[in-house]
Amino acid sequence: MTSQRGFTLIELAIVLVIVTILIGGLAVPLSAQIQARRIAETNKILEEAREAIIGYAMTHKVGGVKPYLPCPDTNGDGLEEARSANKCPSRIGFLPWVTLGTGAQDAWGNRLRYSTHTDVSNDDIGIDSTLAPANGWNQVCSSQICTTYIATDLPVVLISLGANGWGARNVNGNTLAAPTSADELENTDPDNRFVSRTPTQSDNPSGEFDDLVTWISYSVLFPRVCPTGCAPP
Repeated sequence: MTSQRGFTLIELAIVLVIVTILIGGLAVPLSAQIQARRIAETNKILEEAREAIIGYAMTHKVGGVKPYLPCPDTNGDGLEEARSANKCPSRIGFLPWVTLGTGAQDAWGNRLRYSTHTDVSNDDIGIDSTLAPANGWNQVCSSQICTTYIATDLPVVLISLGANGWGARNVNGNTLAAPTSADELENTDPDNRFVSRTPTQSDNPSGEFDDLVTWISYSVLFPRVCPTGCAPP
């Protein structure tokens, strides 16, 4: 009679180690794929927000001629803030997604940040052929030191604070912990300078960075909202 032989504890342990290694090897690519999908989704949301802002300007015009841009949302309700003396109360805040009819947050569930300038958001002056970019308009640099400019004279900058979400307000209305790196901090402070660069981990000499930044240049905005020049009356 032939006896049946089972696995020994050592053999079972070896099998478990092999299975663990295989699962671990699959988990990393899967995690990377999920992250890549979220980045692609957020970039699409940012692009839709850009188009919605341009669409707003096309339908909001001083005297039916000179367009202007929406104010940022500063309290998180998704509505642009009311102007005082025709000016926005703040040049930077959250994207007014309710006003614009766009997505409410990025793929990680955090509100998008939006920065503009009073030269293009004043609903008494508006944009016309006499307007030229001036000091104080938004600028995007490769680091917070800003020795290299990527784009300047920007009427609009949009920011997703990325997968880590440091400094972001989530959909529950909670503000997450502030960033630890200087470049990410630059994208959460109230000035007109922003950083866009290659993502890095926290152990990188430049610090952690995973923000997604996009913008509308004046050379793109003006022809779209003023195809005939929007000449002042």
